[in-house]
Amino acid sequence: MTRIVVTTWSLEQTAPSDLLPAAAPEGDVRIVRAEVPSPEFSRFLYASVGGDIRWIDRLGWTYARWREYLERPGVETWVAYDRGTPAGYVELDAQDAGVVEIAYFGLIPAFRGRGIGGHLLSYGTARAWDLAERRPGLAPTKRVWLHTCSKDGEHAMANYLRRGFTLFDTQVEDEADGPTPGPWPGAQPA
Repeated sequence: MTRIVVTTWSLEQTAPSDLLPAAAPEGDVRIVRAEVPSPEFSRFLYASVGGDIRWIDRLGWTYARWREYLERPGVETWVAYDRGTPAGYVELDAQDAGVVEIAYFGLIPAFRGRGIGGHLLSYGTARAWDLAERRPGLAPTKRVWLHTCSKDGEHAMANYLRRGFTLFDTQVEDEADGPTPGPWPGAQPA
């Protein structure tokens, strides 16, 4: 099996004023919270956004595992829609001591390169900062963090930096290279 070197960067914001919002894109783009935990919808988003960039960690999750995760206090999914069609999502995961991780963020390939990503990341980061206002019992957010890697989209790191995230850790690992799964077998464009 082929091996590849993967660099993972961890980035953070430590105050709401760190956020540098992107302009809203042209057209009918809306961002809506998926308030009903839906393993089917969350798996669709995960596979559709991450299929071409090798998101595979959750592909083996059972329905029960998805439901358990989505029903945890402080987990929120915010979905960008372009003219009613899901275009991408940002998933927030509240952790201890006022820390919120942007666990997943991205766009379905057909919606990339149109300014939706910067807007969605800005919106999702703002929702990470005000998460405790919607979730009684959570500590107020003191830090928002995420990680990206060299397998992610070519513009991911630049988007994070433009939104005001700063680098706090870099790790390099050797891992097995596998096929890009796509949202389903054979779905990747040639």
